[in-house]
Amino acid sequence: MAQTIIDTRAPQMFPALSPAEIERLRRFGTERRFAAGESVMRAGEIGHGLVVVLAGEVRVTRRDERGHDQPIVTHGPGAFMGELAQLSGRPALVDAMALSEVQALVLPPEKLRAMMIAEAEVGERIMRALILRRVGLLEGGVGPVIVGRAADGDVLRLESFLTRNGHPYQRLDPDNPEDARALEDRLGVHPAQLPIVLCPGGQILRNPGEGELARCLGLVGPLDPTRTYDVAIVGAGPAGLAAAVYAGSEGLSALVLDCRAFGGQAGASARIENYLGFPTGISGMALMGRAYSQAQKFGVELAIPDAATRLEGRGPDGRFHLQVGRDEQVSARAVVLASGARYRKLNVTDLEAYEAASIHYWASPLEAKLCSGQEVALVGAGNSAGQAVVYLASQVAKVWLLVRGGGLEASMSRYLVDRIRGLSNVELVTGAQVTALEGKDGVLSAIRWRADGEDVRRPVGHLFLFIGAEPNTDWLAGSGVDLDAKGFVTTGARTPLETSRPGVFAIGDVRAGSVKRVASAVGEGAQVVAALHGYLAEAET
Repeated sequence: MAQTIIDTRAPQMFPALSPAEIERLRRFGTERRFAAGESVMRAGEIGHGLVVVLAGEVRVTRRDERGHDQPIVTHGPGAFMGELAQLSGRPALVDAMALSEVQALVLPPEKLRAMMIAEAEVGERIMRALILRRVGLLEGGVGPVIVGRAADGDVLRLESFLTRNGHPYQRLDPDNPEDARALEDRLGVHPAQLPIVLCPGGQILRNPGEGELARCLGLVGPLDPTRTYDVAIVGAGPAGLAAAVYAGSEGLSALVLDCRAFGGQAGASARIENYLGFPTGISGMALMGRAYSQAQKFGVELAIPDAATRLEGRGPDGRFHLQVGRDEQVSARAVVLASGARYRKLNVTDLEAYEAASIHYWASPLEAKLCSGQEVALVGAGNSAGQAVVYLASQVAKVWLLVRGGGLEASMSRYLVDRIRGLSNVELVTGAQVTALEGKDGVLSAIRWRADGEDVRRPVGHLFLFIGAEPNTDWLAGSGVDLDAKGFVTTGARTPLETSRPGVFAIGDVRAGSVKRVASAVGEGAQVVAALHGYLAEAET
């Protein structure tokens, strides 16, 4: 049996704080007592924050997909309870009960973040533990239960949403007799009503949208219309998260909005090997997850998924006003556009009919599990396509790599080209164009392409598209922000990253002339904060 992260990294996940370290934490917390049998933390409810046990014992458990309690750990004196949810005051994912009378030191989220900055050494140990505990929860399964079949397009949509937001979940399969019995006994739900989601708080959602699910889980809440942020950052890809981290670390109040998940297209990269400081490579999701946690540490407010739908002019108060969704509005002294780009789609009949279950725009373990042992096709010739091919080749029987041009060298890094050439189950088809899709009920069964004047049909059930992207700037219509002929935001009006509207900046893939690389996006995210300071200081004079 494969070892879990608790098996391999338990000392880092569950460290014991020394009396001296606890004393350093006292100025950030308050003491509280819990009676024997009292709940210290309840899944689905917002907890107290970080809870350090001074005396007594607390048992932490998780509920599995069938509603049974499973033990995780028992905390004694010097141990602390919490994971990443406590950093931002979101609902807990586990239950904790006092086994005896417990005396504890409680650090609410804002004090926890302040402690991590003021007490860097002990803060580093606690932050590492919080991150590893979240990884353990992702690995072990906890949180909302998605009930439905793996091949169902809506099930895949919900799983993808939670995966990209780094949120643990579980799934019950109605085709599994044991799961089906648990489904009817626990929920009284007939398989015809699927998919549904059972939230930790007990709410049942029937085929919810991402926003509805996020609100049920406490991932996003109502925005404060009376608050004015120093900067509103639209987009949580590498550029947006970098801007958030640097802004938050330098004392600016920042709000980050994204319509789907953190990480942007970088989160879709199976492995990034040319990013400075990671000689063995790192997955895009892992890199972006670290940035997301970093932003929370510095007090950045992250509203995901919450879509900016309109940028309005500055009002009499000199503030920018952003319309969010249908009925919310936020104000900020400056705005950073980091909304990136949308995945480009093939111009082929009935593409949308297969998007839920068979057409994919990123390659994660979730998609790999769906097509394990099968033949798949991938269209694209850039670095993201290359990273996806290398990853998929380790999971599937064969990858058909379809490119329009005459080869890969012009658009893909050399190390990826060489690696792909060494993969025996990858077949490169140049000069190829997908011409038709075949299938039934939204499930793909075959694709057709034309290459070198020859028509080819292959029984492929999953098609991956990595053919570039278009700027996500439709929502800027009427904002006064200038775009180029292709829809990208032009900059350089006064400073290199400032748009035609003073106080509105653009970074990353959405900016005209940007280099489409993670490193350059991160660099622009750091650079824009210096420009923000200059603009905000000028606005105050």
